[in-house]
Amino acid sequence: MNRRIAAAVLAGGCLLAGMTQAQTAWKPTERINYVVGVAPGGTVDLYARGIKDTLDLLKLVNGQTILVENKVGAGGALAMQALKSHAGNAHYLGTFHTGAIAGAVTGLIKADPRDFVPVAMLVEETSLVAVRADSPLKDGRDLVAALKADPTKLRIAVAPAMGQNTHLAIAKPLSTAGVAIDKLTIAPFRSSGESVTALLGGHVDVVSATAPVIVPQVQAGKLRILASAAPEPGTGPLAGVKTWREQGVPADYVSYNGVTLPPSVNAEQIRFWEDALRQVAQDKAWVALVQKSGNKPIFRGYVESHRYLQSEWQGTTELIKQLNLGANK
Repeated sequence: MNRRIAAAVLAGGCLLAGMTQAQTAWKPTERINYVVGVAPGGTVDLYARGIKDTLDLLKLVNGQTILVENKVGAGGALAMQALKSHAGNAHYLGTFHTGAIAGAVTGLIKADPRDFVPVAMLVEETSLVAVRADSPLKDGRDLVAALKADPTKLRIAVAPAMGQNTHLAIAKPLSTAGVAIDKLTIAPFRSSGESVTALLGGHVDVVSATAPVIVPQVQAGKLRILASAAPEPGTGPLAGVKTWREQGVPADYVSYNGVTLPPSVNAEQIRFWEDALRQVAQDKAWVALVQKSGNKPIFRGYVESHRYLQSEWQGTTELIKQLNLGANK
């Protein structure tokens, strides 16, 4: 059903845009369940809870309660299956994230994000590579040199599974730099929060994760960032952090974070959540939260999110083939 809605929106360009406020009759009438497919502590969980808090603060959900549930397992597939079981029910929200696309393309997630309705993208995420502050590795060049000499030498933490966005964010530049990425020692954790904890504890040597879980540890003097996968230099807490491109590796990788709805929701339900999340994106506290974490606050509604989902699926399929990570689709 959501694909038929998508076709109508993308072909006509006016289904949602032409609806007046009076026509948008749907509003939440019961508890809203926000299903998050990772453990607490990572960026996906951080932003889901930030969105929930802002929806509450701005009183955007018709007086209803929002319950965040971390449903962890199968690389996020359990959360997607739970969301799918409530098809047509817009009282259920899920996380829309680039990692789910990558996981599905590689076959690591036994669910297809194209079955769902991406209603908004709210965060453009910067992926970072970091080590402990006492590591002999000083920058991305040192990491490339070490892994060219021995691809198995360093344990690299990613989350929540191999083949997802934090894995691709380090694999792509390393592959471009000539590292044998199929021989890397990759250690998957349930969340990026757990990945960073493992790095701090000395259980792994390198972590690939998004900025919110790395920046606080850098500010505390415990971690050092080797490289950013952003296409251009960062600002705020990432000012001065060198991108891979600035270190001679012509590669970048950007992830997006937002909200998705179950399959078969209707246009009024999409419009309600798109309008509510647009207001979240404009809230100063929300913007400050995202910027403080080192990422970029954005707002892209249903049409743009749907187009991104389709194009990213195609682009990731090609990337997985190039990286020899075993795409099966």
